[in-house]
Amino acid sequence: MSADEVNAESASSGGSSGTANRVSVVIAPESLDVNALRAELDLTGCGSVVTFLGVTRGEEDGVAVERLEFDAWEEQLPIVLGDLGEQAIAAFGVQSVAISHRTGSVEPGEPIVAIHVASPHRAEGFEACSWLIDELKAQAPLWKREVRADGAIWKAGLG
Repeated sequence: MSADEVNAESASSGGSSGTANRVSVVIAPESLDVNALRAELDLTGCGSVVTFLGVTRGEEDGVAVERLEFDAWEEQLPIVLGDLGEQAIAAFGVQSVAISHRTGSVEPGEPIVAIHVASPHRAEGFEACSWLIDELKAQAPLWKREVRADGAIWKAGLG
């Protein structure tokens, strides 16, 4: 495991639910490898892998986007993402979760965030994945600056 990868088992506060070894968190300052992240999943008993991949748009409100810049509370980010993964396993009955988020500068077309959810059936996988991206955007200590052709703006809220 590289220095940029953080296993939620060691990053999580607690982990008493027994789900920590089924959650993988990767903070990606340089690039996000979607396939390597998917390989972190525990597929035991699973018939479904649901994936959400968020990418930088090249245009927002008719204005060209040059890049997004993500600033993070680096010590807390893996803990928050790990906790969200554990909550998803407990709430939706999925087998495992792998989450990665970029920090730093992300160009148009590049992945920002990837979430993979392995589950016995697709319904709970889709529910868990949808919940995870919504909660990540609400809770993750990330701030986004959009650099556009007409200037730079900080986007409201977390995530």
